[in-house]
Amino acid sequence: MYVKESVPRGLFVSRNNENKTPKEVFKASHKDLVREGGKWLKETSNSCSLVATLIKAVAFAMTATVPSGIKEGSGRPNLQRHTGFIVFEFSSLIGLAFSVTSAVALIPPKGLSKRLARKLLWGLTSLFISLAAMLVCFCTAHFVLVKDEFEHSGYLVIYAIACLPIEYFAMMQFPFYLALILQTFKDVPQRTPFG
Repeated sequence: MYVKESVPRGLFVSRNNENKTPKEVFKASHKDLVREGGKWLKETSNSCSLVATLIKAVAFAMTATVPSGIKEGSGRPNLQRHTGFIVFEFSSLIGLAFSVTSAVALIPPKGLSKRLARKLLWGLTSLFISLAAMLVCFCTAHFVLVKDEFEHSGYLVIYAIACLPIEYFAMMQFPFYLALILQTFKDVPQRTPFG
């Protein structure tokens, strides 16, 4: 886009010695790059979509689960007014909503465009939000159920260990995520470690 806007309009209809327009030369010289980029994008979307689907399944199960059970007769949760239960409810709902959004946004589309990069960016953002919400949901449910068993410092160690796999996933994807943000919203693309 940057090159197209910086070239005088009259040159777009000009032809070279092989009777090709600049657009035809560009398409021919970048054919392999477009094919490789599309393949890479599909692989990235598929792997992240798998994670989003797993989170979606767990989030759905969590929204249907009530920690500490239900009161007989009324059908209401035992800890309905407990702050931890309210946090659990909202975080499980947020995790479900954003994991579904991520799974839908990461369906690999056809072709390459700026819109495609934004769709991938939206999918990854939704995936990170759903991961964070599910961490909050699990930790809150655990805290509500065993709050009298440990001292407060014991919780931090347990939650830090429980979060390690997700933290690892986030750390592996975060540099790519930042590069994608820079590439998507800058007028002139900069070189990044990812291409």
